[in-house]
Amino acid sequence: MDSLQKKLEDAVWVARSLFNRNKASGSIANLSFRHENYIFITGTGTCFGRLTIEDFAVVDFDGNSKNSVKPSKELPLHLAIFKAKKNQDAIVHVHSTYGVLWSFVPNLNYEDCIPDYTPYLKMKLGKVGLVPYRKPGSTDLLNELTKTLDTSDGWLLSQHGPIVPGKTILDAFYAIEELEESAKIAWHLYTNNLSMRGDSV
Repeated sequence: MDSLQKKLEDAVWVARSLFNRNKASGSIANLSFRHENYIFITGTGTCFGRLTIEDFAVVDFDGNSKNSVKPSKELPLHLAIFKAKKNQDAIVHVHSTYGVLWSFVPNLNYEDCIPDYTPYLKMKLGKVGLVPYRKPGSTDLLNELTKTLDTSDGWLLSQHGPIVPGKTILDAFYAIEELEESAKIAWHLYTNNLSMRGDSV
């Protein structure tokens, strides 16, 4: 098992990598990982581009804080995923451009919303469930996500962005990168097809 220090260092690297390549912006992304009986999650208002190992809140699996850092308001989503996916030890959530754009496309398959135009999304992640829009951080959003925990491997929150688990924080990073790239390919193929038919987006 990786040490806590290694997990923290990997989490900071993932956050900064996503920020530096415009996959996360401002202070609206969050990530977490499991270590022993606790969850380490980015603090509320933290920026992926400036994240340090001191910026993590520590909570137990009932959501009780164990240090002075206030956890992200998306903590309930992370806890629900960890409890449902026992073999997944990390989660990344961003508001990436193409993931959000793709969530606006009509008539998506709610159980598997991103087409696998390349094989890598299924290889790195699996099925991506579409969660209807609800206010970020709300109980309503948690309830909608909970309905899909048994049928999906990752999720696209409508008008909000993807949230993806992995066995490690690096696995979650690779998966969310593939999700965003797949959404980008799907979006361009969709809009090009509309353009060829003379329709508007």
